[in-house]
Amino acid sequence: MKRLIAGVLALTMTVLLIGCGAKSEKNAEGDGLTVKILNNKESLCLAPVHIAIINGYFDEEFEAIGQKYEVVTSNIDTITEQITSGEINAGYGLTGTLMQPISNGLAISFVTGLHRGCTKFYSKNGSDVKSLEDLKGKTIGVASLSDSAPIQLKRKLFSLGFKVNGSDADIQFVTYAMTDLPTALDNGAVDAIGIHDPVAYNAEKNYDFIKILDIGEDEVFSQEYCCQAYVSQELIAKNPKGAAAYARAIQKAAAFVQALPDEAARLQVENGYMPSESDDDIVRYGEILASLNYEPSVKLGRETFKASFDDLQKTGDLDPSLNADEFTKTVFPDLEGVPESFTYDPASKKFTENS
Repeated sequence: MKRLIAGVLALTMTVLLIGCGAKSEKNAEGDGLTVKILNNKESLCLAPVHIAIINGYFDEEFEAIGQKYEVVTSNIDTITEQITSGEINAGYGLTGTLMQPISNGLAISFVTGLHRGCTKFYSKNGSDVKSLEDLKGKTIGVASLSDSAPIQLKRKLFSLGFKVNGSDADIQFVTYAMTDLPTALDNGAVDAIGIHDPVAYNAEKNYDFIKILDIGEDEVFSQEYCCQAYVSQELIAKNPKGAAAYARAIQKAAAFVQALPDEAARLQVENGYMPSESDDDIVRYGEILASLNYEPSVKLGRETFKASFDDLQKTGDLDPSLNADEFTKTVFPDLEGVPESFTYDPASKKFTENS
């Protein structure tokens, strides 16, 4: 099967990869659902998905249970439609972005936290916004009102006493394309911006900005996952072994990225998952991956979901009548066969399963 995936990449240079050549909705045992994994090219933080494909962790885990899987290359911003239509049933997304869809009935469950620290907020050097407290009455540029950046900022500012929703809110959000946000701040169109790596990394290098919040450094947010792996609740019901195989493979891949970020970046570029014009790009990607925390964890992922849910009920972004404990049981269940985490030892090239 590895040869099949390599052949598809070599012949077509696309990222539509079909594990084991699976074309059926059913797995190799003839029952349940085939696991269909969301992939996206040129998305650096999806390194665990890319590495799980490249290093064969998906192959290994699914072969161990006698099942096939598919890799579906698609947009990572249309998860609701993809899950509802059955296009995918396993993926990777921003915790904050998924909170409202989940509360509104999107039937997915997180299976493990994957990485922390990919969202940052900036003001322009020389402006009157020198800290978060200075944002009162200001306009913040974000990629989308449902993006995790405004969700995270609302949580933080609410804890500082801001009113973050309603006609009399202390802040206002406006939207721009992610890559246009640094220019909008530099030109004075907004007072601050919330952006994700690698755009944040590049903005910090190329503009005279002040970083007013880094979720990888914040006392609270640094202990939470910005991105987590999920599966559809239908997959858990009909193919729990497949759901667990996906979770184990993606945990292994995240542990590899944590241990060897430079190598992960090189593999992403060499296998066509990230663009590169020179070796400098690989170095830059490696630096970004190294700046994030890719230690996977089920427990901390669950705690992230619960803390986010509680905070967003307080801010008014989620229905306060919803039962957070019941939601957490459904949205972050314990899957049989999925450990708390994995770690990877580059010297022995072996994984350690942590309970």
